[in-house]
Amino acid sequence: MAPFDKLTAVAAPIDNPNVDTDQLAPARFLRRPRDEGYADILFHDVRKTPDGALKPDFVLNKPAYANAGILVADRNFGGGSSREQAVWALVDNGIRCVIAVSFGDIFYNNSVKHGLLLIRQDAADAKRIREELHASPGATMTVDLDAQTFTTPDGGTVAFDIEPSRKRRLRLGLDDIDLTLQHDAEIAAFETRYRARRPWLFAPA
Repeated sequence: MAPFDKLTAVAAPIDNPNVDTDQLAPARFLRRPRDEGYADILFHDVRKTPDGALKPDFVLNKPAYANAGILVADRNFGGGSSREQAVWALVDNGIRCVIAVSFGDIFYNNSVKHGLLLIRQDAADAKRIREELHASPGATMTVDLDAQTFTTPDGGTVAFDIEPSRKRRLRLGLDDIDLTLQHDAEIAAFETRYRARRPWLFAPA
């Protein structure tokens, strides 16, 4: 996955609380192979009419927010099921950061595996930032993971906390396989010792 260092992107406000994983990635699309992409299913049922037309009043359908790379949301963003597809749908749309009051626990853990930075913010601060975004459609924000700060649309700077292990994985772009391969030498050494102790397991049939 792509490393996360510093991101400057259009930010879009998502005002509704409890945006669950079924809104992010409806269940009927979950059998799709990963390599086919999930960009078109993000918010599918709230973003589109039954005949597939885009709803003009949905925030990400508005021209000013069409290329948003940051979302600023309310509480319990990503609650619901354990589906990783909810994260895939966001990342495949170019969204690399979500700022919200709180997140679903499983969604929070899935996000780091796919390069999505989640930032928790106080409810009043998150609401204020969304109001700034509504007042200035198309405004950009900058997230600096190294400094653990982001800039608001009005130019303010806000610090955020992140667990050191998550920060490292995001900065280096380490998914679960990459993280395991960081220990490749130790794994190889163990396999060598194991073969030496139990040679009969590896003898030709």
